[in-house]
Amino acid sequence: MCLAIPSRIVQIDDLRAVVDVYGARREINLMLMPEEVGIGDYVLVHAGFALQKVDQEPALEALKVISTIIEDVEKEIQAETGSP
Repeated sequence: MCLAIPSRIVQIDDLRAVVDVYGARREINLMLMPEEVGIGDYVLVHAGFALQKVDQEPALEALKVISTIIEDVEKEIQAETGSP
């Protein structure tokens, strides 16, 4: 199973870009993109490669779901370990 994370492009340099997801930034490769992208566009990123451009609203909804899952997992870990 693959997981592609919706990420917002904040910098572009030829076929390299920097994306932001909740303040975490990482460099990605744009060579697999079938269309041009620009600063502020959302792309699906898997294994360091942008694969597809996505509309902002669905990307933000997906990020909300991911955030909720992370919060739920953190609560479960806290409940099991007894840590705050």
